[in-house]
Amino acid sequence: MLSQLPNCITSPSWWQLIKWIADPIGFQQKYSQKYGDIFSMRLSGIGSCVILSHPQAIQEIFSQDSKFDIGRGNKLAEPLIGRNSLMLIDGARHRRERKLLMPPFHGERLQAYGQQICLITEQIASQWQIDQPFVARSAMQKVSLEVILQIVFGLSEGERYQLILPLLTSWLDMTDSPLRSSMLFFRFLQQDWGKWTPWGQMKSRQNYIYQLLLAEIEEKRTKEDQRQGDVLSLMMAARDENGQAMTDDELKDELLTILFAGHETTATTLAWAFYQIHRNPDVLLKLQQELDSLGENPNPMEIVQLPYLTAVCLETLRMYPVLPGLFPRITKSSINIAGYQFPPDTTLMPSIYLLHYREDLYPNPQQFNPERFLGRQYSPWEFIPFGGGSRRCLGYALALLEMKLVLATVLSNYQLALVENKPLKLQRRGFTLAPEGGVRMMIKKRITQIVRT
Repeated sequence: MLSQLPNCITSPSWWQLIKWIADPIGFQQKYSQKYGDIFSMRLSGIGSCVILSHPQAIQEIFSQDSKFDIGRGNKLAEPLIGRNSLMLIDGARHRRERKLLMPPFHGERLQAYGQQICLITEQIASQWQIDQPFVARSAMQKVSLEVILQIVFGLSEGERYQLILPLLTSWLDMTDSPLRSSMLFFRFLQQDWGKWTPWGQMKSRQNYIYQLLLAEIEEKRTKEDQRQGDVLSLMMAARDENGQAMTDDELKDELLTILFAGHETTATTLAWAFYQIHRNPDVLLKLQQELDSLGENPNPMEIVQLPYLTAVCLETLRMYPVLPGLFPRITKSSINIAGYQFPPDTTLMPSIYLLHYREDLYPNPQQFNPERFLGRQYSPWEFIPFGGGSRRCLGYALALLEMKLVLATVLSNYQLALVENKPLKLQRRGFTLAPEGGVRMMIKKRITQIVRT
């Protein structure tokens, strides 16, 4: 099979897997310099995969998504998010679930979440002490986790909230380095021999989270007469064309998927945004001037429309993809992509990083330059931080809303500084990529006295 694929990396498959886990960006850079827009890797225990980075090839893939199995390509994530997750299903079932899940994440619902995101941010930022270093990624993780708990799960107080908050944090932190992430890629490490093994601890915490989520679903069901606006309540109320609701197992797995897809990624991207904003004084000044132009206590929906704030968020998403590649697509039958004829069961993976660093699309790609998004509209196959085709991230609008409102709330009320103004490396954190060390910052002064309700 491998001999039929283009530009095959020749090093042993176990070595390729180690490099993919330890440094997926450096791995892709090396072989794109050697082979160009398309090359094939072979990961021990996982299989062969073709990496593509030309926008035309990515467009061809997105326009033919029905010819691929994509859920099957995400099998590695099943132990974490469950077999009923939207990420792991294909065909008619995928279309049904996506349709049921779509409404809470778009349109008028987003406006209802705006004020809540600002209040959560204010509450957490108010705990920071002047001249006391804090880790931006950890702080943003607290914000993002509260957004998930309050807006998605509908939890903001009570015993279940108190239990689930530290449990989710400790569960997610179990894969916070390349070494600890290895258990997601090596099947032999996925042995549950009780709580004294890493995998046993992970499964134990996951089962406890499952129990708490099922208890929350059951409690909401008994309060059906009370209309609630959280995402879980809306998911429970949704019905397909046959009048069928999502099952408890489907709800539970989708909640875990939202937690993984929405929590880790948003916290990481916000940490990178604070890093670049404070490395570039001109960017900070433009942002502050734009925010000041709205006057005191602006409406969250006014903030969301600000063009330079939007450009800063998009440029951060361009420079720092949270995943090394998009969801793998497995061909159902023979297909032609980028002039190559691929046989059935070939795995194709568009590279977010290699696409976002193309000189022909993004001149000086190593430079943080939000203006590039003010002067040009990029197509859905030139800019893909949230994926594309039938698998574009369901929560992308909520993620952008959260990014903009968190940045605006903090920058309007606090003057921050980097503890060390130095280049930071990307580090694997589970399936995602995060800044090594988490971006250490401190408050220099409070700009205004935040009024809390």
